[in-house]
Amino acid sequence: MASEYKLELRGVSKSFPGVKALDNVQLAVKPGTVHALMGENGAGKSTLMKCLFGIYKMDAGEIYIDGEKTTIDNPDEAMKKGIAMVHQELQPVLARSVGENMFLGRFPVKKFGPIQVIDHKTMYEETGKWLKEVNMDFDPKAQLDTLSIGQMQSVEIAKAVSHDAKVIIFDEPTSSLSDSEVEALFKIMEGLREKGVAMIYISHKMDEIKRIADDVTIMRDGTYIGTWPAKDLTIDEIIAKMVGRELTNIYPVKDRTPGEVVMEVKGLSSIHEKSFQDVSFTLRKGEILGFGGLVGAQRTELMEGLFGIRNLSAGEITIHGKNVKIKSPKDAMNAGIGMITEDRRGNGIFGCLSIKDNVGVSVYNKYLMAGFVLDHGKINKVVDDSIEKLSIKTPSMQEHISNLSGGNQQKVIVSRWLANDPDILIMDEPTRGIDVGAKHEIYEIMTDLAKQGKAIIMISSEMAELLGMSDRIYVMCNGKLRGEITEESDMTQEKVMSYATQF
Repeated sequence: MASEYKLELRGVSKSFPGVKALDNVQLAVKPGTVHALMGENGAGKSTLMKCLFGIYKMDAGEIYIDGEKTTIDNPDEAMKKGIAMVHQELQPVLARSVGENMFLGRFPVKKFGPIQVIDHKTMYEETGKWLKEVNMDFDPKAQLDTLSIGQMQSVEIAKAVSHDAKVIIFDEPTSSLSDSEVEALFKIMEGLREKGVAMIYISHKMDEIKRIADDVTIMRDGTYIGTWPAKDLTIDEIIAKMVGRELTNIYPVKDRTPGEVVMEVKGLSSIHEKSFQDVSFTLRKGEILGFGGLVGAQRTELMEGLFGIRNLSAGEITIHGKNVKIKSPKDAMNAGIGMITEDRRGNGIFGCLSIKDNVGVSVYNKYLMAGFVLDHGKINKVVDDSIEKLSIKTPSMQEHISNLSGGNQQKVIVSRWLANDPDILIMDEPTRGIDVGAKHEIYEIMTDLAKQGKAIIMISSEMAELLGMSDRIYVMCNGKLRGEITEESDMTQEKVMSYATQF
């Protein structure tokens, strides 16, 4: 008798040193459906999927595909058994082409007797076919580091689809995608649904869940809470089941009054003509200044130029009335600027180091005994205070940051910069890949910092976040500053989009 489910996980448990990540979790996914897997950061969603995909070995539990019990010991086995995964944290080979990234580990080959060589012609033709399948018009021969983070995500999606999988896991697939790219993804998913593919969809974006999901399974603290038809749950009910409590007013009240100008930027231009050009703006004490725009607007590049990561061709930066020259991140930090980057895995965390090292690296030079010996007592207090203040879920500060959930990794990065006590904090997509409960905590921290007089620049592609958190908003398009919104009554999606589309 055929099984009702394409995939079943039964009684899955997994422990790491000092923490039980999964405790008797179950999941059952029907063919031709999108099954949302939801929970706060640290709930165990990604760990469960890594157990399914063979990245982690389960301590207990069973996997069934089409009703037949199976074992999966590694990702290669998972793919051979028809399971593909689009990972939340991208791990691309930046120095290689789109095609080479698509076919990594499974290159088509030509044989010349005993010799095998990569069949580049076939590889690029196949890459082009699969990119068209997902409506992504990239050059298969383009080097991957010429693409944006969102475009790299699209390549990963095309790669998963190209495996002709029975089950596809989407772990935060839209976290870096533009609205048009999200629409393209949903069309792809509709096509997969018609083909009977079972899809597991992990996302913190509630509107997406209500729109795309057929069923919802909710996890909390590594345990299974329940499964429901998506149409039977409201967004408030999903949130309450995720966090174990009702969560209202996700955005704190804007009861702060920004003060004097702490930074003025005049005519800032990149050395690259197609990047940001002639950008001028001001930032006030105690202000959360939002930067809006579509993917490719050059907001991140502008802030990287301000932080000394990118070279400038022109422009002046004045902080507290004094002209400053910023040619490196060290210059920016000495000027009182901190920056939380968009790409957490690529240039945010030190994945092989502990939480203590990831937070403490910003203050090691402040806590030296005799000028060269680290004062671990003082450093430990800074890190302990950070873990408590930001509610970072970890057994100890010695835990490797790579063992934490994405949201908790983000909190560690925020802690690093808070420990350094900058006057100006640039936050590029500060809640990307973070659940609704953790978002609220980050928003509270940002609001408290602003009330303390810190000046915050926030880049956000989430319209509700941009409108809900900003005191003022600048909107960019195609490397140019297109408009400034200063009045609360003008802070609407329509106003932002009107500036964001002024090419």
